[in-house]
Amino acid sequence: MQHSLSIFRGPLFMILSTGSYIINDTLMKLATEGLPPYEVLFLRGAAATLWGIPMLFVLGYGRQLPLLVEKRVLARNLFETAAILAYVVALANMQIADSTALGQVTPLLVLLGASLLFGERIGGLRMALIGVGFAGALMIAQPTMQGISVYALLALANAALSAARDLTGRRVAAEIPGMIVAISAVLVVLVGAGFAHLATERWIMPSAHHLLLMAGAGFFLIFGHFFIFMAYRVGPTGVVAPFYYCFTVWAVISGLLVFGQFPNALAVVGILLVVASGLTIVLLDGRRRRLAIVA
Repeated sequence: MQHSLSIFRGPLFMILSTGSYIINDTLMKLATEGLPPYEVLFLRGAAATLWGIPMLFVLGYGRQLPLLVEKRVLARNLFETAAILAYVVALANMQIADSTALGQVTPLLVLLGASLLFGERIGGLRMALIGVGFAGALMIAQPTMQGISVYALLALANAALSAARDLTGRRVAAEIPGMIVAISAVLVVLVGAGFAHLATERWIMPSAHHLLLMAGAGFFLIFGHFFIFMAYRVGPTGVVAPFYYCFTVWAVISGLLVFGQFPNALAVVGILLVVASGLTIVLLDGRRRRLAIVA
């Protein structure tokens, strides 16, 4: 029973990660109505640091703080920083549906990288199911693809850098706690956002409302980083990566609850395709493992 439940850990962590990221993105979107994007990133990072450092000590990781700058952890989080800096600029200059749709290339790049770098076998049926999930994600996002420009290239760069982040994270030593990796990501992005803000923006004094939004965004950011790292640590890439498409499902829920945007029939069908393809991949992987044990 315990073994059968273990196949769900990676997908569950990915679902929790994408949900945490969407709450963070929603709070950030509300904050950018009055503040420039890199300043928002910086404030969010400061808030996440105030949440995260005490959390490390509470969890008993105080003596492992030097691992925040361990070379593979740092490499992973430098990719994270580059990805978010590209994404924020793209998001500020494109329709959110377009930038979201381009971001759905990430799982495909992760799977390709895992196959080339780690020799993981994907299989034709799983690739077909991943393609179904990708189609569902596009049906949810419903991009117009108007104004294809350098900003679209930045959105694609975000997808490629996010894939590089996740593949690099696979090489982080097993003894390094996931929360250490998450807080390291917070700190590295904080520094990157600070430099980007100083280079390109003028400081605007945030209101109490902005600070409250950033406190919430920083809290959920930590768990977004933590769960996406742990998802790839505990689960096979071919099983975990397709659940990245849950990002678009959570985005629809956010649009409905926060912005009053109701999904149309095409988006509902897309949600069903994403859920169905993901669950089928998990069940197929569980069956394969049971057959391997019997053999």
